[in-house]
Amino acid sequence: MARQSDRMLTPTSIDWPGEPCILPTGTTLMRRAEHAEHVIHIDRGRVALGITDSGALAHQLGMIEGPCWLNATCAVLNLPPLVDAIADSEVKLRRVVLADFQAGLGALPAAARTVLRDVARAHRQQSELAVSRLAKDAEARCAEWLLRHAEPMQDAPSGLAVMLRQRKRMIAAQLGIAPETLSRVLRHLRERSLISGSGRVLNLLDLNGLRALAGA
Repeated sequence: MARQSDRMLTPTSIDWPGEPCILPTGTTLMRRAEHAEHVIHIDRGRVALGITDSGALAHQLGMIEGPCWLNATCAVLNLPPLVDAIADSEVKLRRVVLADFQAGLGALPAAARTVLRDVARAHRQQSELAVSRLAKDAEARCAEWLLRHAEPMQDAPSGLAVMLRQRKRMIAAQLGIAPETLSRVLRHLRERSLISGSGRVLNLLDLNGLRALAGA
């Protein structure tokens, strides 16, 4: 049923005309809380999802890659998006007029429409949970992550350190922030003498300070 529903929502299976266009990296494709007049299908390329600040992605919640719909959930539920979307690479897409998209949905069998609404509601709830995580400050989440991954230092067993075994981009994705935000947070923690070190090893200098920051 899931695979059948996916096929029903491909741009070519229903008469959803839309002029294709190619947009460069960094283009804002969707703004949270703003009702869109079009439903966007990503034919090719990567799109970062999250919360922007001053035009830059400050908190990253995920990444999608075409072919896929960007804001079909919003169109199905007739609700504005919860997150911003920015092209993470050159993106080829097509914009379908919202009224045309919803008319196409109306042409689907009733059972298929019910499935789509249920899936859209579940996706919306997951997005709401992800956005609620951002209520916790980026520094607090970073401090919590450091404490959770702490291990004894090789040359000083009484001290604790964190080995960065993943790329910072991957760690930032786990924390729901942009890589640039992670670098900024780590710099602030160093300036406050909570941690030290660079490269692949971070020494935890003030565990109580990190616990207080993390709200532990």
